[in-house]
Amino acid sequence: MTNEEFINTIGPLIQKYAALYGYKTPSAIIAQACLESAYGRSSLSAKYHNYFGLKCGSGWTGRAVKLSTNEEYSPGTLTKITDAFRVYDNMEEGVKGYFEFIKYPRYANLKSATDPLEYLTLIKQDGYATSSSYVANNMAVVTRNNLIRFDTSPAVVTVSYAGVVTASALRVRSSYSTAAEVVQVGGHDLLLPKGLTVAIVQEYNGWGRLADIAGWVSLSYIHH
Repeated sequence: MTNEEFINTIGPLIQKYAALYGYKTPSAIIAQACLESAYGRSSLSAKYHNYFGLKCGSGWTGRAVKLSTNEEYSPGTLTKITDAFRVYDNMEEGVKGYFEFIKYPRYANLKSATDPLEYLTLIKQDGYATSSSYVANNMAVVTRNNLIRFDTSPAVVTVSYAGVVTASALRVRSSYSTAAEVVQVGGHDLLLPKGLTVAIVQEYNGWGRLADIAGWVSLSYIHH
């Protein structure tokens, strides 16, 4: 996978979860993924789908792998250590894991950032990384790859049309993401049967909001 292919694969996922979790600068996070994972070629990312160098910490209960890494505790001096890192099943889970990680209170200020430089400066100050050149290195990636193109989120568009469900059992979710909760009816997942005609009233980034049900479905499985 080339650098550009990596960006074009992980970028939309980061853009999606940034919108879902309330962050305004996907460009900065994509740059982090590029540098932390060597554009998806590091063993931690290629084998374990950890694209951000996320360590386990005391609150992690999932799978882990021990690997060596360099930390810059003093400016200009690298210290090699071995630490436990989080393991994910696939790229999307790895991206979602990043946003779950920065939900810790120490990173609460990140939601106020409105440009990549501000975001990267804040996350460095919050203690996310030890490298003294972390902000500059990430901003170079943002600039070189024109990553700010990912900072323009798709707009919610008002529509009005009927579509037919093409999946055998289409889940209705509470928001426009596979990470969102499945809508419950009587304690069971709300699943739309194949062939059912539904009314769509809004579209957002490949998702459609249903007119008669408080939920969203993937438009990949709606024919109209």
